[in-house]
Amino acid sequence: MSHDGVGLRAVVRSAAFLTAGALAVSVLTGCSSEDPAGKPLAGQDIAPAARAQIAEGGTLRWAVDAVPETLNTYQTDADAATTRVAQAVLPSMYRMDANGRPQRDADFLESAKVVDTEPKQVVLYKLNQQAVWSDGREIGAADFAAQWRALSGKDTAYWTARNAGYDRIEKIERGANDLEVKVTFARTYADWQSLFSPLYPKDVMGTPDSFNDGARRKLKVTAGPFDLKSVNRKEGEVTLTRNARWWGSRAKLSEIVLSAVPRSERAAALADGRLDLADIDPAAAGRITLAAGALGRSTAAPLQGPAGNARHEAGMKYKRQQKALRGYEVRKSLEPAYTQLALNGAGGPLADERVRRAVARALDRGDIAKAVLKPLGLPAVPVGSHLALAGQAAYADNSGALGGQDKAQAQALLADAGWVPSGPIEEKKKGDKAAGSEGHAGAKAEKSDKAEKKSSDTSDRTEKSEKGTKGADGGTYVVEEGNESGGGNSADDRTRGESDREKEHRRNDRGQEGSPHQDDKRYADKPEQGGAPGAYAPKGTAAPADAADRPLAKDGKPLTLRFVLPTGPGSETLRTVADRITDMLEEVGIRTEISKVSDESYFKDHIASGQYDLALYSWPASAFPATDARPIFAKPVPAADGSLNVEQNYTRVGTDQVDQLFDQAVGTLDQDESRGLIRKADARIWAAAGSIPLYQRPQLTAARKTVANAGAFGFQTPVYEDMGFLAKGAKASAHPSDK
Repeated sequence: MSHDGVGLRAVVRSAAFLTAGALAVSVLTGCSSEDPAGKPLAGQDIAPAARAQIAEGGTLRWAVDAVPETLNTYQTDADAATTRVAQAVLPSMYRMDANGRPQRDADFLESAKVVDTEPKQVVLYKLNQQAVWSDGREIGAADFAAQWRALSGKDTAYWTARNAGYDRIEKIERGANDLEVKVTFARTYADWQSLFSPLYPKDVMGTPDSFNDGARRKLKVTAGPFDLKSVNRKEGEVTLTRNARWWGSRAKLSEIVLSAVPRSERAAALADGRLDLADIDPAAAGRITLAAGALGRSTAAPLQGPAGNARHEAGMKYKRQQKALRGYEVRKSLEPAYTQLALNGAGGPLADERVRRAVARALDRGDIAKAVLKPLGLPAVPVGSHLALAGQAAYADNSGALGGQDKAQAQALLADAGWVPSGPIEEKKKGDKAAGSEGHAGAKAEKSDKAEKKSSDTSDRTEKSEKGTKGADGGTYVVEEGNESGGGNSADDRTRGESDREKEHRRNDRGQEGSPHQDDKRYADKPEQGGAPGAYAPKGTAAPADAADRPLAKDGKPLTLRFVLPTGPGSETLRTVADRITDMLEEVGIRTEISKVSDESYFKDHIASGQYDLALYSWPASAFPATDARPIFAKPVPAADGSLNVEQNYTRVGTDQVDQLFDQAVGTLDQDESRGLIRKADARIWAAAGSIPLYQRPQLTAARKTVANAGAFGFQTPVYEDMGFLAKGAKASAHPSDK
């Protein structure tokens, strides 16, 4: 899961994965020679131009949500702005291409390959002989070794967000010369290309003090096309300046200024000329599109506003802004992140996998994707994998392990789980909880009828929560990985502590084991091929004819699920998606209660602490899912204090089989085998129905029309040295020539 689509390996640092016969894997992953990964659903939209078409100099003013709290991407409070700075000023051995796959960065790395596998895996890095830090020192083995020691997890004095991969290294040595670095692994590691990106100098990584504090506010030594000039918290700006020691293609821009501007204020900042580039929400994109269509004619004043003179002034201001916005255009793609419906399996009705599967089978994921993406002119294709996105090497559509929308099957699964219409319902007394997860003391629960849902719209401010931030699709939360604590377990905020919830869950006779029906003869016959055992009701189970007309009940309690949503500005898309999901669930007899909570508490007090039944948030896609996705889907295990260690698995649904497949995938150097294991793991995750991927997040970027090689980057790491303003008379091209 990243709030702002933050890159999973850096900022969003810290995200997240046997029986082959049980899942008919050959059917799910495909046996043909055609690559199931396919191509990205949307390409980059960056107004590409050859370097010769870019003017020398200039300052690019680029919006960020906030000035970063730390410049160290390996710390828990790193964010999207941290990553943006690191990409411009620090080495990375590998960067992402347009398909979301790692590619060697030739400015730093001449070659890297596995040179030995027995008795242990050895990777030999050969560095670019021109690669130096800004103080003139060569980048070399000492920097690699210092980063390994800091991130290995062996010294707890280092306050690191994660150590995955580095904990498998046994030693790092100088090779045949100063340009060679030899890394020996104690255990085979498939995702070795994920390491040392970014690479910090030994001055930062060498001691706990320098790691913990030295790189939070400044970077004295850098190595990239840009240097870090200043961090001005008072003015909300980070200034990057062209690096005079850079040996690669000279940066076209003189400076990049990262300006902290809330998303709700970006349209006005663009109109005022204070920004050249900014990720925006659909409302701001609509204003820019409207302004472009208004060329040559008067732009109408807003229909609503203050009365009299105040109304006139507001209308004139709006018209001036619209005129100024004609100098911008909207560049759009899809973020390397997907939005999911999370189902909390820790307790209540959703502890029963049949109910989770019924929820999943009630959903028309295609309809949801169209509602979000079609109005933006983006491909409205549901996401078919938890572990990769279309175009990435590990991608395959494994949703067949669960099956598509089938209302009759959903109702049959509910009936098999004991939820039937017209069952006796106990009158709800004051203080009683719903059948779903425990209510949040102080969170307002509201029944989700259409009138209430439509009246819940609020304004457009986006604000970062402790564990996530909101993105351009109108407030969809993207989890920033690397922050692996549960967080938010305040007794004042909940009716019951997490440990009690998890104890109740462990007492549940179904537990968290991954396909408890795999040996159950009732599930031997399935009406569809390619699905997982347990994904369908037992053969012969009838769907109640009037399930949608009468509430479902069991043991005297109605089937009502608590759907938690943030109330903050910018959450319009979340509400649109929640409305559609609520309607789809009602059609099979599942009722929902909407709990509207503040942005500040949404993640830490509800998602991370398990105080929800249904929720919407996003995970970023990784080029290294065997490493990064494992904490997201790992089976929760009891901690020493009796609580449950969920890592980043906030649905609390996990299986031993999935854990084993992840372990096998990360422990083989055969790339085809590793990808096959990851796809099998994904099929298992689908079958467990703890989370339902819905759509790839939209990426909308406002760019001054003269800005080239920047905009909606999609999967690809930005090429900072090529960004700039078009020279007079130059035009962007669809296919820029080589540098």
